[in-house]
Amino acid sequence: MPPSSSPPVLAQAPFLRACWRQPTPYTPVWLMRQAGRYMHEYRRLRQRVSLLELCKTPELAAEVTVRAVERLGVDAAIIFADILLILEPMGLQLAFAAGEGPVLHNPLRDASDIGRLREVVPEESLAFVLQAIALARAQLKPEVPLIGFAGAPFTLASYMLEGGSSRHYARTKAFMYRQPQAWHALMAFLARNTARYLNSQIAAGAQAVQLFDSWVGALSPHDYRTFVLPHVRALIASLPSQVPVIHFGTGTAALLELMREAGGTVIGVDFRVELDEAWQRLGAVAIQGNLDPAVLLADLAYIRQRVQRLLAQAGGRPGHIFNLGHGVLPATPEEHVVALVEYVHELSAREASRAR
Repeated sequence: MPPSSSPPVLAQAPFLRACWRQPTPYTPVWLMRQAGRYMHEYRRLRQRVSLLELCKTPELAAEVTVRAVERLGVDAAIIFADILLILEPMGLQLAFAAGEGPVLHNPLRDASDIGRLREVVPEESLAFVLQAIALARAQLKPEVPLIGFAGAPFTLASYMLEGGSSRHYARTKAFMYRQPQAWHALMAFLARNTARYLNSQIAAGAQAVQLFDSWVGALSPHDYRTFVLPHVRALIASLPSQVPVIHFGTGTAALLELMREAGGTVIGVDFRVELDEAWQRLGAVAIQGNLDPAVLLADLAYIRQRVQRLLAQAGGRPGHIFNLGHGVLPATPEEHVVALVEYVHELSAREASRAR
């Protein structure tokens, strides 16, 4: 295990031990979007404040972060924020349209737009995220690690070029293919600023960070290696080696080996690839994942069965962090999420006891 600046009680947390492929008494579990629209308290809060207001009010963001841990009994907290917050200080106009998701009102359209982007000083323009991290860290139990996060360069670049969500990423790929020099300049800019942002989150109190490449599955392996990998590698290399980095993407079954080459203490696996197959391909690395979020819409007996199957695929290897293959769906019954965490702890502890 690399040297840690965390207090001993945190350094021994099952989540952090699993990141470093150390033995744990049970399989640690946390969930992407574990604080979100499926929770009754969160929905009541969102009736009063918008998503951006919630993200930009440190006291509320910290409260939502901590409440989710207390309600679910998960082994790590993740700060409540959004991957696109970093785009505003760069000069992009971000809004969340009801029923449509994020929209950028001044997307990038040509190479000259890149030159107008501003470098980000997180301690100034994203201070509300750092304050939320500090508050959440102070409110969490001492043994619960806190995860910071950011969007990966390809996903951020796609939002900047598309102006919002996309099915085919036509603008992104056209820009990438037609103007490769400008593309690499944009990716280098995003990698540099994202590294600065994640380092500031670590300094504020995060014990681990996750890099979300939510859209990178739109690329072929050749395009990932050519247009993405060097920039992600540079980003991850700019983070402190003693802090675990979770490298996560969706639709990435064809890219797993390349993602590992790009870096990360933990590789996040989505639900489109079997966990045991992913481990065979990736080798000696920690893996996070990868239950299909829709399984939580099933009855409790079936959820338990699927948890057992996934733990069997992990095979008791050190370095498994249980998570969904993507975020909790809004229609998920809250009690099913609580039950999932209980099943993971119970069934994995039983297997660990048998192994001893």
